[in-house]
Amino acid sequence: MKQVYKDYLFTKRILVAEKGGVGEAENGGITAESGGKTTENGGKTAENGGKTAENNSKEALFLLYDQLGIRIIKGGELATLETVEYASNVIGKKVPEAFYRGFPKSVLELPEYARFLDQLVHYAQTYGMGRFDEPGHSVFEKETEREEFKEDVQVKEFTIVTEDEAVAILRETVENLLLSTRPLSKVQFDLLLNFIPEYGFEVKKISSKNTAIKLLCGLRDVSFTDFLMLSDTVKVVEEINAEVYNSEKINSLNFKNADRKFVTAVIDGLFEKGKCDVRACSEKQAVWCGILHHIHYKPKCGEAADFVNQMRGGRNVSVYAQFEKALGQGDVKNAVLTLKEGKGGASVLRNLDYIASRCKSGEEFDFLKRECPADNLIVLLQLLLRYKNPSVGGNGPRVFRFVRRNTVRVHAETPLECEKRRSHITAGQKDSLCADIEQNIRRLLKGRLGKVYIDPEMRRAALPLQESASNGGAGVLAKGTRIPIGDAKKIRAFTYWEKVNDIDLSAIGITEDGAQREFSWRTMADGSSDAITYSGDQTSGFKGGSEFFDVDVALFKAKYPEVRYLVFCDNVYSGTFFSSCVCRAGYMLRDTADSGEIFEPKTVQSSFTVNCDSTFAYLFGIDLKKRDFVWLNEAQNGVVTVAGTRRLDFLMPTFSVTDVINMYTFFEMAATEVVEAPEDADVAVTDRQVELKDGATQIRSCDFDKILAVMNR
Repeated sequence: MKQVYKDYLFTKRILVAEKGGVGEAENGGITAESGGKTTENGGKTAENGGKTAENNSKEALFLLYDQLGIRIIKGGELATLETVEYASNVIGKKVPEAFYRGFPKSVLELPEYARFLDQLVHYAQTYGMGRFDEPGHSVFEKETEREEFKEDVQVKEFTIVTEDEAVAILRETVENLLLSTRPLSKVQFDLLLNFIPEYGFEVKKISSKNTAIKLLCGLRDVSFTDFLMLSDTVKVVEEINAEVYNSEKINSLNFKNADRKFVTAVIDGLFEKGKCDVRACSEKQAVWCGILHHIHYKPKCGEAADFVNQMRGGRNVSVYAQFEKALGQGDVKNAVLTLKEGKGGASVLRNLDYIASRCKSGEEFDFLKRECPADNLIVLLQLLLRYKNPSVGGNGPRVFRFVRRNTVRVHAETPLECEKRRSHITAGQKDSLCADIEQNIRRLLKGRLGKVYIDPEMRRAALPLQESASNGGAGVLAKGTRIPIGDAKKIRAFTYWEKVNDIDLSAIGITEDGAQREFSWRTMADGSSDAITYSGDQTSGFKGGSEFFDVDVALFKAKYPEVRYLVFCDNVYSGTFFSSCVCRAGYMLRDTADSGEIFEPKTVQSSFTVNCDSTFAYLFGIDLKKRDFVWLNEAQNGVVTVAGTRRLDFLMPTFSVTDVINMYTFFEMAATEVVEAPEDADVAVTDRQVELKDGATQIRSCDFDKILAVMNR
């Protein structure tokens, strides 16, 4: 089975037993320690004549639990040494040592000047002399003996399934993702791109045009035009221009003949199917004119000829032109109706601020609210998160966050833009809209599910509403999801890499009023303490490098009382995109009294792949006041090679997402009845292993596709 499938299932805590014999299992130094005896499994062969499959499964189950902290709750008889090998690769295998091999003890023992000189010497050897072939280590560090690992760990519960069972699970996942109206993340789309052609999946419906366009271009299959209209061709051209030619300049195309022919086939196919929304095409009349010229388009029917003439000089008859004209004339009611009838109700919802700010009376505002469609659940959920943000409706500069090409773009209003702003809503308008939105969400969800059991811990879990800019991998949860750290634990953040000179792990402290303080290789030479410790900036090129941070929450709060949140970031210092190298990041929950190796797989809570088309990614954060770990997982657009150079205002709403709506409140609204026992439920919403009645469904915080399926019913 392909790696892309196994990796996706691993995020759902599922391991796949591959078809075939046990064979040779190279476990890369994973050891089974029992009673002081160590068994090295690297290169070990399980011979059918000498070891039974049952014994092999028992050894594999022991290794999974003892070395990786994985307990198999179902399918244990399918466990093999290959299962251990795969899981160890995902969680972390042969992770490069830190710059200070005795981290954190040896770091704290070194004086400030020694740490500073260590950094200078290391940079002189790597960037000065170009020595990237060998790992760099401290020249001042004393030898340190590490204690035997003896920390308490949080066990991760997994199941093992056969390949046939895995395909069935993936088939349901693919169907749910195709029905989602939300843009997909790179990981989710890669699953579709591989699974649909390999398993002959029949695509009957795609709810998101974004998904249909990416599949059309990725598979070069014009049958996906069944889910598009002629006006969507502009986005098809943008997709090809970005993916094939690495350009976002649609006004300056330079397509090869094969791509020109493909776009021509898309246009001709849409005309043949009668999917010609000429009025919507008029919104981008100039762009269309350029596209038709570049591909040397020759119409094959009278309707196509009329369309070409319209784009090359006809009057602009677009809905938005008429909408803007009505607003310019002060006719809010006609503007709302024009937009609703021409572009659909979702367009009215997405322009609420703009329209509400033009309302000159309570009557016009009430008309807007009455005409607002109330049947688009996901848009309503997004608006609820927006209007619950305290900064919305104020007079200060706004920060806009939007996603394009799976990376986040951020724009903060300049003073001039703020001064000239017209789309300003009052606090009263915001509260009124918010109340209506909450009421409509409850109405739409009511009775959507039957009897539902909801684990109280689901109040900490966020809904997957804004995951398109996320990186994927083991332990990844929805943005804003909170995990308690515990009183006796510290967070050890890590990153390691190959095929690139240097990746930097940094932490940015944010105060309640938005002020920032950087903790990174640039600032930590004299800043390491028991509160926050940095492992040193190791670079070693293609053989790999690593960096670590330790944060003791209680001590950090005492030392930096003004800091409320701590945000961890990864950046590629050499300017290469993450997608062109190998990078993993994640965190461990460790005892404050450190024991064992720097990287202990048993304590890893998440180890995910950073592979975005960018040089900068926000990983996760710590809410120091509530002692919570908070998922951020956001790929930042642009070539940012140093942390601390951009403001993080746009991340602040993520820290309060679960206060607005969470898995508990969402499924509570969707339930016909909330029951107290999982065995009585039709749907059990919990991350714990529970007994279910026949035909019942379990939904966990990591089951994004199942949650989206409930939203899109």
